Amino acid sequence: MEVRLDILKEIYKKREEWCHKHDFGNLLVIGASKLYPTTPLLVALAAYRAGVDWVTIAAPEEASKIIASYSPDIMVYPLKGDFLSKENVEEILKISEKRDAIEIGGGLTRDEKVLEAIFEILKKIDKPCVIDDDAIYAFSKHKEELKGKNFVLTPHSYEFFILSGIKVGNDLKERIEAVKKVAKELKVTILLKGHFDVISDGERVAVNKTGSTAMTKAGFGNTLAGILAAYLARKVDAFTAACAAAYVNGKAGELASKKFSEGILPTDLIQFIPEVIKKVRKY
Repeated sequence: MEVRLDILKEIYKKREEWCHKHDFGNLLVIGASKLYPTTPLLVALAAYRAGVDWVTIAAPEEASKIIASYSPDIMVYPLKGDFLSKENVEEILKISEKRDAIEIGGGLTRDEKVLEAIFEILKKIDKPCVIDDDAIYAFSKHKEELKGKNFVLTPHSYEFFILSGIKVGNDLKERIEAVKKVAKELKVTILLKGHFDVISDGERVAVNKTGSTAMTKAGFGNTLAGILAAYLARKVDAFTAACAAAYVNGKAGELASKKFSEGILPTDLIQFIPEVIKKVRKY
């Protein structure tokens, strides 16, 4: 199945006149560190542009100050320390109780202590969750304990190798077979990023062909994660959410690339997310 624009009609339905805050999702983004303080910003801003109502970034203290100074749109919950640690786990779990979905991974680093803290969070949360970036490494170390949870993993080819031990090339058929196999084994949804994105929940498989060859800079995976997390927070099922997010991220990238060519930035893509949404829903 190839992902088409029509999939967005399953997400962007006509709003009730008396709708209000929280009707369209409350998202918690867990990320950042002293070394990489701004990565979760891309996730949060993309999620907002995709229509989620509320985003909170939980980030280590120094990073949280940088994030808070960037935009008044972003709410930040500061965590003690320069890096995520096990000392933060109970606090994060308490915050997550009032959230509809979680995104975790960007900028956390792959320090062993950080990965163990990520695992403790993933083990205990009971919410739909986007596993991206450094969190994929934590998941990979504890696959047997985490499989079967309501998670969407968003690896690129090397992260997919870390996750599965399978090296995939550019052959689309090979990628489809590998993603379906691993998703079925782990009982999760996987979105393998690439020139063509491959999405599978172990049973269904879809291919997304939107995107641009200009989208090679760091950060475009974070915008994808933010859009995807927004859809999970709106209570869209994991497979549909992953397909729709891949489509929107790629199509917004196409539109931004037409304007900025090889100078495109992730923040440029974020500005074009509403242009894609308006193709199915206008206000």
